[in-house]
This record gives sequence, structure tokens and C-alpha cells, in this order.
Amino acid sequence: MSNIREEMPVLIRHEGDWVGTYTLVDTAGKILDKYESHLTCQFPENSPHPYHQINRYKWADGKTEEYDFPGTYSDKNLLFDTNRIQGRAWEADDSTVILHFSYKGMPEMSLYEMILISPCNNYRARTWHWLKNHQIFQRTLIQEERLR
Repeated sequence: MSNIREEMPVLIRHEGDWVGTYTLVDTAGKILDKYESHLTCQFPENSPHPYHQINRYKWADGKTEEYDFPGTYSDKNLLFDTNRIQGRAWEADDSTVILHFSYKGMPEMSLYEMILISPCNNYRARTWHWLKNHQIFQRTLIQEERLR
């Protein structure tokens, strides 16, 4: 049986709570949106989902959103299949995780994310490349630090 803790050591380094800022920009670099985030990455034992992520977002005007992303594991891949998204994540090297997913309600749209964790495991830099009909139309720039 595959073991996510042994076979995805870079992903395991993300366990815990992360706070940061998301900045959404168009292809010219113009800021379209900016908001705060608090993400929780968990690896629950004795669960049908060996990975569970909770994303919480908060805007300056008081608007909030929260999403749950349970993940399954197979052959060094983290797999997502929720009512909102379908995708997979894999390790590219000793500090990088790549995630590709699409939105179930918008089949023409997909997203590639690069997640880079620092050697001390306390900082993350993430970029999302948003594609519509296979053409990039915006990016999300994310800067986070581990909540202590």
C-alpha cells in the first residue's frame, strides 16, 4: 500500500496553517483583486482522505469565503475530485509541488499552480496560471508564511 508520508516528503512539509496574501493580476500585471488567506493543510490518519485542505479567504470589505478540499493519494500523486474541482498534484523537485486542476462548472477553464516551500519550511511562494480555452488570461501571486 502506498504511503503519502513516505512518498511525498515535500508535500508533507506543508502540513499546518499558512497565512498570506493573494494578488490577482491580468496578463499586463494590473491588479484585479487582493485578499488575505488562511489555509490549513492536514494529513488525517484513519480517514478515507489522507489529505485535507481548508482555504479561508477574507477581503478588505468584510467578504469571506471558505472551501474544503479532501484529497486521495495514488502513486506519488495527490488527487482532488470535489463538487467544485478535479485535479492532481505532484512533486517536481525537493522544494516544489505542482498542481493542475479544472473547475467542474467551467470546463473551458483550468489552472496550473506552482508551490515553492522554503528550506526552513516556514515560507511559501505560490503562483497560479489561469487558462481559458488553453490561453492564459490572469495569474494569482501568493505569499505565505507558516502560522506559529
